[in-house]
Amino acid sequence: MIQISVLGSENVSSKALKLAEDVGKEIAKHNAVLICGGRGGVMEAAARGSKEAGGTTVAILPSLDKEEANDYIDICIPTSFGYGRNILVASAADVVIAIDGNYGTLSEVAFALNYERPVIVLEGSGGTADFMKDCMFETHKAKTPKQAVEMAIKLSK
Repeated sequence: MIQISVLGSENVSSKALKLAEDVGKEIAKHNAVLICGGRGGVMEAAARGSKEAGGTTVAILPSLDKEEANDYIDICIPTSFGYGRNILVASAADVVIAIDGNYGTLSEVAFALNYERPVIVLEGSGGTADFMKDCMFETHKAKTPKQAVEMAIKLSK
């Protein structure tokens, strides 16, 4: 089964939240597992989209508190690693999709690239994703949630 990590922050625009929800729906439509940090913002929106489309969601939490996970998580993995959990979010996936994001998202992208996981940035979503689309590192660019997930499925094989 293909595992796709969705990367993004808690405090993002309503546009980024809608894009994340649509990415989650597309992941579920392709019978892939959604992995995320399990909290609010992009993570919650993507998980909500996946659950609404019948998908499976996994949270890798920064603390030991399972209650920290949003309501759309099926499998909760508490870590007590803080930002160190970003290594797990990046390495547990076959491919990652960045939507908006801040420094935590940037670190997850760096770990994913270090572990040779394909990174897809959703252009126009803001933050780290828009920063990464023009950087020197090899990232794949998608203009829509559907394109991002279709690309993720192809790259994971």
